[in-house]
Amino acid sequence: MRNPSRTLVRILVVDDHEPFRRFLHLKLQQRPELQIVGEASDGLEGVQKAKDLQPDLILLDIGLPRLNGIEAAHRIMKFSPNANILFISQENDAAVIAAAIGNGAKGFVRKLNVNRELLPAIEAVLRGEHITSTGVTQRESASSVLSSAGGDNTISG
Repeated sequence: MRNPSRTLVRILVVDDHEPFRRFLHLKLQQRPELQIVGEASDGLEGVQKAKDLQPDLILLDIGLPRLNGIEAAHRIMKFSPNANILFISQENDAAVIAAAIGNGAKGFVRKLNVNRELLPAIEAVLRGEHITSTGVTQRESASSVLSSAGGDNTISG
């Protein structure tokens, strides 16, 4: 991802917390090839912007107003089955995370770990890998969440 001749990666950010969206802008500016092309603050708006913008990557929260992120991912996958969706959420319940991954997302990063894990997770997703954050749940290991959802990697920080 550090090759300056590499094509821009167009990113849609869907999160209802505006300060967190600002943080993502700052974080993604570390990589000039990562370009935020749109933002949405709820699930319905996120689905519409995903349809309109056709981004290369969608960073999606789970706990969104009007339409939760899992249902938004499900709807996005209907019109864009090859969409690269990476959930970024404070969610820590293994069943919810497995449902998120099971609805077509390529990965999950906990907001608690985003500073350390976001860029490696984006790289992995863009390579076609499935990825999940370290410490996803206290009841199950991250690898068991992914294996139940068809994934293959855990981010190590």
